[in-house]
Amino acid sequence: MAGLEDLYKEIILDHYRNPRNRGELETPPAVKAEGFNPLCGDEIVVFIDVDDSGTIADVAIGGQGCSISQSSASMMSAAIKGKTTDEARDLIESFKGLMSIHEKGLDGAAAEGDKPDLSMGDLSALRGVVKFPVRIKCAVLSWNTLAQALDDARTN
Repeated sequence: MAGLEDLYKEIILDHYRNPRNRGELETPPAVKAEGFNPLCGDEIVVFIDVDDSGTIADVAIGGQGCSISQSSASMMSAAIKGKTTDEARDLIESFKGLMSIHEKGLDGAAAEGDKPDLSMGDLSALRGVVKFPVRIKCAVLSWNTLAQALDDARTN
């Protein structure tokens, strides 16, 4: 299991050092949402451009914070690009389930026989965050900000 944990650490560090979709999109047509965690100071800015068919045509992220918040935002941006808004909402729920200490327990272990969800791609690397409950908010900050952007896109 140590090999898998090392791989997960490398994936997180890669997204932190080389964030995907970093930058800004022109608003409008893009929707901008900002998230902030007052407990640690993490900041996330999410820009999404949703086309007429309800597909996320483009996404950009900004902000500053710890490696968990920034790598989670990078992974999120890569995962949602080209998805419909409904698919993005499903992914938000799946990711929050991955971060749930109620499902995984405080030790971060999945249920007996549970294997990493390969459909989550790089996002599975963040499953160990549940071992540190105070860091869960860091990991979900960008996802909550994305949900806000999706809500704003729906009303525009």
